[in-house]
Amino acid sequence: MKSMNHVVSNFKESIFSTMTKMAIENKAINLSQGFPDFDGPKWVINLAKEALDEGHLGKNQYAPSMGILSLREAISANYKKLYHLDYSASSEILVTNGATEAIFCACLALLNPGDEVIVLEPFYDSYLAAIELAGAKIVPVTLKAPNFTYDINEIKEALTDKTKMLIINNPHNPSGKVYDKSELSELCQFACENDLYVMSDEVYEFLTFEKAHIPTATLENMKERTITISSTGKTFGLTGWKIGWVCSSETIISAIHKVHQFNVFCVAHPLQVAMARALEKMDEYIIEFKSEYKRKRDLLVNGLKDAGLNVLNPAGTYFALVMLPEGENDVDYCKKLIVENKVAVIPTSAFYLKSDEGKRIVRFCFAKQDETLLNALKNLK
Repeated sequence: MKSMNHVVSNFKESIFSTMTKMAIENKAINLSQGFPDFDGPKWVINLAKEALDEGHLGKNQYAPSMGILSLREAISANYKKLYHLDYSASSEILVTNGATEAIFCACLALLNPGDEVIVLEPFYDSYLAAIELAGAKIVPVTLKAPNFTYDINEIKEALTDKTKMLIINNPHNPSGKVYDKSELSELCQFACENDLYVMSDEVYEFLTFEKAHIPTATLENMKERTITISSTGKTFGLTGWKIGWVCSSETIISAIHKVHQFNVFCVAHPLQVAMARALEKMDEYIIEFKSEYKRKRDLLVNGLKDAGLNVLNPAGTYFALVMLPEGENDVDYCKKLIVENKVAVIPTSAFYLKSDEGKRIVRFCFAKQDETLLNALKNLK
């Protein structure tokens, strides 16, 4: 048989799949993959049931490729109310099959073979796949642990005449870092001075604890060049629904939509209907949501400290990192933890290309039931 695409042939199994398989084989508690082991809000699920029953109105058939208008209007209204960002529901918002599809479509729409993309590591692994499938090259710059700060001089040194895009993930997975305005302003000034697109992955925008989330597009001169990506999976604990979106200028959204329409064409219609109605009730929901996850964060972080681990307290997301002692290797440590302590976590070296820092860091997920977290902590002790 003829060979497959050379980029795809170099792809490896996702670290999330690898660790989950090991967890199942060893009957270990899975704190590796980033999804809740409990269901999303019952009232949102009921909205989906209602939408399914409205099939006679066409809600079980194809949705408009851009996304149903009521959902795009709800997304637009939230950006305006929460961040004073004005996105046109008709032309500047595209509903995608989760944030991951938004990332892939944006890279395929905007990047050409030979282009370069500056990415701050550690980074979500689908960035690399999307960039390479577009024929472009990823140029990593390391966020330095334990505070995950960047050196602007290193970013400037990474710039070439082929650089086309900068990717910012805020709040940041896996570190839990939440960028402050001065950091974002410096990155945005760099992007403007060098006429770069900025892909801003903000899927954890509502999972911040002590610091407020600042969308990249709100900064001066950034709205037109920023590709803002978010989703409802993390916010509502319904990761299986895969309702995401991308917001940008009409020109950029038009280009991304051209890829989207020949990829999945549209997103599940009744789930869009349900989410449009759910977003209208965000105000009352978010307060309880943030409070509950802050409590879970504190439960895990304090428990890891009691177990004698060097844990970093995240400012956002639902992940906490543990710094390993000198001489430990993250992959070996994680495998040993699964076999001996029956707890599965993620080795973060999978999120690095340039630095070896990840070999001394592992990631725990606290989007789990209290019972799950307490049993894992018991095993670790």
